[in-house]
Amino acid sequence: MGISAYWRLLRAGFVLSREGAFSLINSEGLKPGARFGLSLIRMFERRSVRKTGRVDRLSKALHRLGPTYVKFGQTLATRPDIVGANIALDLGSLHDAMEPFDEKKVPDMLSKALGEKAKDLKNISPPIAAASIAQVHKCYLVDENGDRQTIAIKLLRPGIEERFRKDIESFFVAARLGERFLPDLRRLRPVAIVGILERSAKLELDLRFEAASISEFGENIKDDSGFEIPDVNWEHTAQRVLATSWIDGIALNKTDELDKAGIDRKKLASNLMQNFLRHAIRDGLFHADMHPGNLFADPKTGGILAVDFGIMGRIGAKEQRFLAEILYGFITRNYKRIAQLHFDIGYVPKSQSVEEFALALRMVGEPMHGRKANDISMAQVFGQLLKVTELFDMAARPELILLQKNMALVEGVGRMLDPNMDIWSIAEPIVGDWIKEKAGPKGRIEDAGEQIKVFLSAAQKIPEIVERANSLLEIHETEIKRQQGKNGRWSKIIIVTVLALLVLLLWRVW
Repeated sequence: MGISAYWRLLRAGFVLSREGAFSLINSEGLKPGARFGLSLIRMFERRSVRKTGRVDRLSKALHRLGPTYVKFGQTLATRPDIVGANIALDLGSLHDAMEPFDEKKVPDMLSKALGEKAKDLKNISPPIAAASIAQVHKCYLVDENGDRQTIAIKLLRPGIEERFRKDIESFFVAARLGERFLPDLRRLRPVAIVGILERSAKLELDLRFEAASISEFGENIKDDSGFEIPDVNWEHTAQRVLATSWIDGIALNKTDELDKAGIDRKKLASNLMQNFLRHAIRDGLFHADMHPGNLFADPKTGGILAVDFGIMGRIGAKEQRFLAEILYGFITRNYKRIAQLHFDIGYVPKSQSVEEFALALRMVGEPMHGRKANDISMAQVFGQLLKVTELFDMAARPELILLQKNMALVEGVGRMLDPNMDIWSIAEPIVGDWIKEKAGPKGRIEDAGEQIKVFLSAAQKIPEIVERANSLLEIHETEIKRQQGKNGRWSKIIIVTVLALLVLLLWRVW
């Protein structure tokens, strides 16, 4: 690591201190030395920041430091097990919005990324949206027949790859220093955390991965109604450019415009929640950044239009079943079923008590019954559940935390559209149908099919296992013969020696 990495780290610490970011750290649990160090750092804090809220301080500090820090903050927002629940909540409110770069650079950037294909793109607009990594423009695609199509182009910021490389280098310096000099920090594995950020950044800095996510997501929902996403234009997509069809709609946070367009907001809220659950439970792939800036209403159909697929959530079959069973268990108040599921899929160690765990779940679920629908948060219940599981030695699962974070976003947008939204009644058809399907003949056939696949996979390895066993037996037999040969030679030597001694003894006697 070069000395520049240490310099950047010092600068970042100074900016964080000046903007009051260190004030978010609770000093009560710190050792005296760490508490004294924190008080020294806070001496650089500007007086004006003490009048601002926690989120404002953190947001301003990270935005001043640049896109890598904003992205790092968003990554840590999904890891309350690392930074604590309060800081994770603050980071979850961090909006990825930056000043746009100079639009005059766009034609040259497109030419370098797309070559001759860049000439097909006409009338490029000023930036529509600007985030930490990229910004979006509207333009027209003119084909060889002269037909014109409106498309959106997403462009990586100039020099963003080098910026990320340098900043992540300084993150690694900080992580290694932390692990070396702060033993209590080692259990959080800071170097590994920075490694996760580095891998995530590499994926996000190649817009073809986002294009692939859109393509996969589109295939999953092609037969669904009420939820649409843009199509990828692969001809004009490259590592630094993503081209998709343009979507025209009304932003979901513009409720007055939705009402003027005659869109049923209650139906829209229900549609949003059901589609999110359908994507997560049925497909295991969901849009993981469903804030109002990424969601629109189609004035023609009244359905949902979604954009920006830089952050996608992915859960496996085990997590899909977990989510469905958990929600269904809370809806039907079957806490024993939820508890048993945690043990069956290995989330909670078998050394724990199923009955005690069911009692803890009842403590979470019962308070929501008998209350008004708009007082009950599915995300909050899910969050309490994850917190309770810590008491029973369930390891933190980042994919479920990301799911909970997005659940909170969807709930927030849904309640903005319909303040009286009953999320549990909305969820029941999606969750209930999935449970019935999996528990019915079709589900059993699918489970049997999976078991057969596992059996066949194991069966295919039998010849290889037999061959290896034969090889080991041959090696073993050869070794035994070799040992026997050695033993045989030694036996002959011993016999000859004994006979020689007997002859010598007899000769002496005679």
